[in-house]
Amino acid sequence: MTQAQPAREPSQTEKQGVAKVDMKFEIVILPVANVDRAKEFYERLGWRLDADFANEGGDFRVIQFTPPGSGCSVIFGKNVTPSAPGSTQGLYLIVSDIEAARKELASHGAEVSETFHGGNGVYSGTDEPYLFGSVRESGPDPEHRSYRSFASFKDPDGNGWVLQELTTRLPGRLDSTATTFATTSDLVSALKRASAAHGQHEERMGQRDDNWPDWYAAYMVAEQSGKDLPQ
Repeated sequence: MTQAQPAREPSQTEKQGVAKVDMKFEIVILPVANVDRAKEFYERLGWRLDADFANEGGDFRVIQFTPPGSGCSVIFGKNVTPSAPGSTQGLYLIVSDIEAARKELASHGAEVSETFHGGNGVYSGTDEPYLFGSVRESGPDPEHRSYRSFASFKDPDGNGWVLQELTTRLPGRLDSTATTFATTSDLVSALKRASAAHGQHEERMGQRDDNWPDWYAAYMVAEQSGKDLPQ
């Protein structure tokens, strides 16, 4: 007689389930009081205008903008959300060069804070609790670590944005088999970081590295996927 086998304990992956359908997060709704003023502000920043349409009755209007290099867009308008104008906070814009991004926004009329990092590892506070606000140390992170340097700004209604500098992703945050750059400037920044790191590599070698293209490629792939960087 065959003895019954104990039931197999499902794996953690099986317990959690495996997503079989791509779900791409693409829209954030901004509550605004003055639609045309908000449109003018985001146009001035240089964001791409994707849509501006209203119904014939004039009681509905929707406008969509997309930040440069972003896969996610924002929409605002008339009767698109019940939320109070300015109530959306902590919207993150990930950049590869915090100072360059800050200067560009400021040149287009945005009132951007100075670059800051967290004092004693603490970021949240009482004046801007959703914008890594009150406990700030002036300037970028002293060690220029990824995820640690910020700047913030608001649109005319008070919706709050955060710039966060990110050059090296934590492991598992991206497909390790794919390396992509959203914009030319992102690629240029990655090449500059690889060049600086490779210069240190050649100093340690004490000679020119003729295989620098391979080293650059390995560095840029490792940086984006969160793997250990070549030395």
